[in-house]
Amino acid sequence: MPKDKEVIASSKSSIQDRIAEYEAEIANTKYNKKTQHSIGILKAKIAQLKEKQETRQASQKAGLGFGVRKSGDATVVILGFPSVGKSTLLNDITNAKSLVGAYDFTTLDVIPGLLEYNNAKIQILDIPGIVYGAAEGKGRGREVLSIVRSADLLMILIDVHKPKQHDFILQELYRAKIRINQKAPNVKIARTAIGGIRIGVTVKLTKLTLETIKAMLLEMRVSNADVVIREDIDADQLIDAIEGNRTYMSAIKVVNKIDTANEEQARACLQRVKPDIMVSATNKTNTGQLKELIFQRLSFIRVFLKQPGKEPDMREPLIMRKPATLKDLCDRLHRDFVAKFRFARMWGKSSRFPGQKILRLDHLLEDMDVVEIHLR
Repeated sequence: MPKDKEVIASSKSSIQDRIAEYEAEIANTKYNKKTQHSIGILKAKIAQLKEKQETRQASQKAGLGFGVRKSGDATVVILGFPSVGKSTLLNDITNAKSLVGAYDFTTLDVIPGLLEYNNAKIQILDIPGIVYGAAEGKGRGREVLSIVRSADLLMILIDVHKPKQHDFILQELYRAKIRINQKAPNVKIARTAIGGIRIGVTVKLTKLTLETIKAMLLEMRVSNADVVIREDIDADQLIDAIEGNRTYMSAIKVVNKIDTANEEQARACLQRVKPDIMVSATNKTNTGQLKELIFQRLSFIRVFLKQPGKEPDMREPLIMRKPATLKDLCDRLHRDFVAKFRFARMWGKSSRFPGQKILRLDHLLEDMDVVEIHLR
């Protein structure tokens, strides 16, 4: 092995060893108020080492990648281990014809399908099965996870006989800096040239002290900044806020193959995974309910347009996603509509009475609203 490669390999091993050492120390430390500070510092050290490791890996030659063109009103990605039934489920709920086989790694590329539901056109992507170590690049994991980041909704598919898959997938997503079903911490960090670290807090902090927050910031090379914290955050959330490169997205947990499980197996999986829905892609059990769940989680609303003096067209709604305003609607219809907007008349949940005159473009729309736009 050339000397430069030996140095890189040795350095990589050294970083991994230090990360493992710190993680073991955290695992062997009982969390309480006395250890809160030291655990926070250790987590900050781990975050710094991982950042250094990822920077080096990113500088290496990238893989071929997957070519995916987004289409429709939203995109959903099905993520699961090989042979969990992703292709069968895709074929059932969309118009796709993804190859199905009773062996691992059937899907070697991204297979798109189109789900048409409640007038919405939803792109569903069947991607290669995730494997252990995907976040570190194993099994083209980084490319698979990059597709997940670009989606509007993630569908995590679990085999009813292998509930442990759920824990490992969540771990891989977390390592890949993907946060599911949670919001970004309400923390603002404005770096400054001088002045040290100034911290402002608007809530009572129970998981971190100001001393720990400052020490973690310094450990992560933030020495001058104005920090405002409006949420009772923990150490992991503070690290997420400092690094600022997390992806926050909605996810549905789906357990598949329930037709092959007995009552005891199904109950055990239900208790461990706590899925949103359990299905059988092969027998099409609960797949209709899954379509409705996808529609709801994408926060779709249907808006019907009406011309003055005419009945509204209730056949073809405009599909939008919450939160959507009159300005968003005008932008969708024509680039000049915002500038020429005078007012709108509204019928539906967002109006106080039928035909209400709305003058503000920031008016929030609701599902099944009828809108009549008046221009200058």
